[in-house]
Amino acid sequence: MVRNIKLLLSYDGTAYHGFQLQENALTIQELVEGAIKKVTKEFARVTPAGRTDTGVHAWGQVVNFTSTSSIPLERLPKALNSCLPEDIIIREAEEVPPDFNARRSAKTKLYRYTLDCGQYPNVFYNRFAWHPIYKLDPDAILQAGQHLLGRHDFTSFRAAGSLVKTSIRSLKRLEWDFSQHPLWHLYLEADGFLYKMARAIVGTLVEVGRGRLAAADVAKIRDGRDRCLAGPTAPAKGLTLWQVRY
Repeated sequence: MVRNIKLLLSYDGTAYHGFQLQENALTIQELVEGAIKKVTKEFARVTPAGRTDTGVHAWGQVVNFTSTSSIPLERLPKALNSCLPEDIIIREAEEVPPDFNARRSAKTKLYRYTLDCGQYPNVFYNRFAWHPIYKLDPDAILQAGQHLLGRHDFTSFRAAGSLVKTSIRSLKRLEWDFSQHPLWHLYLEADGFLYKMARAIVGTLVEVGRGRLAAADVAKIRDGRDRCLAGPTAPAKGLTLWQVRY
């Protein structure tokens, strides 16, 4: 019997060239598929909810694959983890309907971006947070972000190389958590993200926070539909695919 199996996984993306398979570069997908082959004795191509870029992490990445293996699902995470490096962890496995697709079935994706706003970088968060070298104004950042909520054309926040048909997306959540200062966490949830969109948003908000842009400028940047108007792309290491909602 063929089963459609859904995996929930977390990884530290520092050592990898993103999730998706690449020639001559080590990726998360290559290692996960290799572990599945060792455990099930079958080759399986996994479908991810999102193809995270080089250096981007995940707490709640979701993939699915089909298999005729009879290994009990409660044993599968431990078996796969025994074949994976310690920076990739399978957290859950479940059987899902045949028509479930980790990417196409997703309703929204939630990303978290972390800034380390201490005077000096915290060495223990260096792999997972961006430490801006300038002091940021949280009130300005909060005000600026409100201009991005809702359904908009996010061309100004799309990196070159994207092949999508439309740049219109619905940003349902843009929320800062300052409670763990000096770590500032930004949560971004949308029905889809353009290539490097989340990091372009962060880079633009940081420009507001340091005073190089006014909060009101973000609305003009949004409507200008020109990537050159927005701020720089924030470093990959601060970004984590936090949760996928179905």
